[in-house]
Amino acid sequence: MNEIENIPNEQEQLDFYNKLRAKLIQFLSSKKGKSNKFTKYLLFAPDLFHLMIKTMMDSDVDKKSKALIGGGIAYFMMPFDFLPEGLIGFGGYMDDIVIATMIINTLINKLGPGVIEKHWSGDEQLLNVLQKVSETSDQVVSKIPVKSAIANVIIRESKAK
Repeated sequence: MNEIENIPNEQEQLDFYNKLRAKLIQFLSSKKGKSNKFTKYLLFAPDLFHLMIKTMMDSDVDKKSKALIGGGIAYFMMPFDFLPEGLIGFGGYMDDIVIATMIINTLINKLGPGVIEKHWSGDEQLLNVLQKVSETSDQVVSKIPVKSAIANVIIRESKAK
């Protein structure tokens, strides 16, 4: 089965991106959003999602990498994951951000930064964003159930740095 068939269509992706961005901006302007310790990272969520979508469509990216990206896109859009947004609010996007960062770091190591950075539309430089998220990932990982396979991978990745 083609991995591109498994991801949401372009309109569903755009709708998700626009809704996420609008909800985050509204949340971050609230009192609770301003006091959230992960506030400065939460706005990376739509930018990282957008980056994965654009990279997925890049003809320079191999099929194995596209399968990895497709998994990251699907994880972002799942209503229930390790830190479900529906239950804990916008802080629930932190696991999505950490997973996306791991995927993007893997792609940069495999394909080189140029292939990935050309799709970045965030305000800060991509490598700076990835570094900031990586430095914070231990705090996020501590909230993910210890026995989960993804938590174990994240813990190994952060200790290897």
